[in-house]
Amino acid sequence: MKAVWNGQIIAESNDTVVVENNHYFPASALNNEFFKASDTHTHCPWKGDASYYSLVVDGKENQDAAWYYPDPKDAAKNIKDRVAFWKGVDVVE
Repeated sequence: MKAVWNGQIIAESNDTVVVENNHYFPASALNNEFFKASDTHTHCPWKGDASYYSLVVDGKENQDAAWYYPDPKDAAKNIKDRVAFWKGVDVVE
């Protein structure tokens, strides 16, 4: 699987975990030069507290386009150390 935004591959892996139709990529699969930490946090009742990254590619920023659960609840342990995408990021094979 590849995550692509603004013409760049921002993550690529053969080992994604699908939860609620989102592919969670291993953190090691991220192209870190495109990721910027965000102060945004949200809460999911069954997964726990999410943190976000913004993407910066070729001078364009996509605010909070990636999220992860630093300490997921037991029901979501399979997505620990994994990142998912939205906000126009294409996830393709």
